[in-house]
Amino acid sequence: MAESKALSGDVTELAQLLLAQNLTLATAESCTGGMIAARCTDLAGSSTWFQGGVVSYANALKIDLLGVEPQNLEQFGAVSAEVAEQMARGALRSGQASVSIATTGIAGPGGAVAGKPVGTVWFASVVKQRTVSVCKRFDGDREAVRLQATDYALLHLINRLKSTL
Repeated sequence: MAESKALSGDVTELAQLLLAQNLTLATAESCTGGMIAARCTDLAGSSTWFQGGVVSYANALKIDLLGVEPQNLEQFGAVSAEVAEQMARGALRSGQASVSIATTGIAGPGGAVAGKPVGTVWFASVVKQRTVSVCKRFDGDREAVRLQATDYALLHLINRLKSTL
C-alpha cells in the first residue's frame, strides 16, 4: 500500500506542476507499454492536463506514428538517445501537447545486445521546447524494469518542470 501511495503522489505532483504552468502532457512509450499513461489516467481529472499517449512497441509504429527516422533506428538502434528524442518530439505533435516523455528500452528477459544489457532504458522529454535525454539501467525481472522505468519517467518530468518554475 505504501508503494501505491508514493506512486499516486508522484502523479499528483506532476499534475499540479503541469496545471500551474498551463501545460499538457503526451507520452510515447515502448518498453513501458502504456504504464506511464495508465498511471496518469489513474488520477481523476487527468483529462485537464493529459492529452494521451502512443504505445509504439514495433519500429514501424515508431516511424509511422512518431516520425522516427528509419536511418536512426538502423544506425543507433531502437534503444538510443536519438530514437527516444524523436519519439518525444513525435508525441508532442501527435498529442498536441506542450510537454512529452518517451521511453525505449530492454525490459528482458531477452533482447540484450552489446553495450545494451537488459534493464537499459532511454528516456527523453521535451519541456518548454527543450529536449533532454538520459539513459538508466534497472535491475530485476521484466516487471521490475518496467515499473522502475515508469517511476523514473514521472520523477524525471517532475524534476524538469520544477526547474522551469
